[in-house]
Amino acid sequence: MARTILYGIAGSPYVRSARLGLEEKQVTYEFVELSMGAVKEPAHLARHPFGRVPAFEHDDFALYETQAILRYVDRAFPGPSLQPSDPRREARMSQLMNIVDWYVSPSLSAAISWERLVVPRLFGRPGDEAKIAAAVPQAQLCVREIERLMGGNAFLADDRPTLADFMLAPHLDYFAMTPEGQAALAPHPRLRDWQQRMATRASVARAMPKAA
Repeated sequence: MARTILYGIAGSPYVRSARLGLEEKQVTYEFVELSMGAVKEPAHLARHPFGRVPAFEHDDFALYETQAILRYVDRAFPGPSLQPSDPRREARMSQLMNIVDWYVSPSLSAAISWERLVVPRLFGRPGDEAKIAAAVPQAQLCVREIERLMGGNAFLADDRPTLADFMLAPHLDYFAMTPEGQAALAPHPRLRDWQQRMATRASVARAMPKAA
């Protein structure tokens, strides 16, 4: 049987997204947890020359970039498809996945969640308030636009979860732990309801990093 390995930092939203795809497809895989410093070491740079996470191996096939990993996992392993068959819903899924990469990640995660949740814990200092404040308008726009694009769907692009849901969920989980996230999400009940539906999935619990 081909060996399936995911390398990454457990708390990374992108690593959690990749794990969600693997868990939803019920793939047996090995998770190799890395420290933050390890991603810049030669062993990991051989897997991911940009020094980021996650990185993925399926037997002799190596891959990095979360979207690529999720799409590969969905096609390479048996089980229900995680992508819509309808072309418009598939396009909406892809659009939302790109919104996560280009707009959600820099504002909600890198600027707000990182500064509020990670910096005090790892570095023992308060987050950068100016950086947080500057990111709030973009974060609010992201939340507003994602809820609009959902339309009447139960999930982001369909009435069942797709790759877009697995991309967004970890970012929004962390964002909701911050005061800025709670304020931004308050006017968006459909997105909050979506969060609750995602939180009940067994895959989400299995992909959650263990408490330190």
